[in-house]
Amino acid sequence: MPSKNSRQPHRLTELRPIKHALPGKLVVVLLALLPGIALALDYRSVIAPKAILYDAPSAQGKKLYVVAQGYPVEVIVNLGDWLKVRDNHGSLSWIESKQLVAKRMVLVTAAQAEVRQSADAAAPLVFRAEKDVVLELIEPGTNGWVKVRHRDGLVGYIQSSSVWGL
Repeated sequence: MPSKNSRQPHRLTELRPIKHALPGKLVVVLLALLPGIALALDYRSVIAPKAILYDAPSAQGKKLYVVAQGYPVEVIVNLGDWLKVRDNHGSLSWIESKQLVAKRMVLVTAAQAEVRQSADAAAPLVFRAEKDVVLELIEPGTNGWVKVRHRDGLVGYIQSSSVWGL
């Protein structure tokens, strides 16, 4: 028989909710612990006429690709001067943060996508966009459509399933 001074292992006998958990503060603490991780779907676009994507966060890294102005990327990690980004193919690479702006662009992924006057497949056709054409995102999606602008100034609605960068 154990003596009064010996400790018994603690046994969990019931689960009780934490009454003063303050979930908001917990989220703040978790976010403070992950300062370099980008939060939910941070899309940006290339501002320079051409930007280089690297395999590491350094200009001495291996040059992987060159992307044109307006090309959209999803920010995965933010290290300040360098951003780890994902492209429409899912490839990860690094780019200097000064090469990107917050302006939202989308990339046509369908072989040919129709841009209509309103968010309706029966609406009059404004133009057709070929695969890999970059369009400016004007308004986020409604019922599977997004409002976009072509660099020539034409504005209309495209099905969100036909583009990447949302």
